[in-house]
Amino acid sequence: MAIKSSNVTARVEPEIKEQAEAILAQLGISASSGINMFYRQIIMWNGLPFRPSIPVSRPHSLEEMTEEEFDAKMARGLAEAKAGEGIPTDDFFKSLREEILQSYV
Repeated sequence: MAIKSSNVTARVEPEIKEQAEAILAQLGISASSGINMFYRQIIMWNGLPFRPSIPVSRPHSLEEMTEEEFDAKMARGLAEAKAGEGIPTDDFFKSLREEILQSYV
């Protein structure tokens, strides 16, 4: 049985393409397989397989912070840890999973 295929042409910013393909390569997935998986998810969900939205607030990456902002965050985290104000890792990840699942409802 012959395998049929079709080409997809899309314009993508070079940096986005490189970053996405590097991640796919780490996963052992070709760009073609990744796109095929995305299309299959669109079919399965009868729409996008994620909810497009703009986060109300999001953490800033190191590159987006000034040195002063980074130092302040680290000092606050250290003070919280010394005061025993943290939560166990398992509890944190459980609440994070619940928060993520709620975003899909």
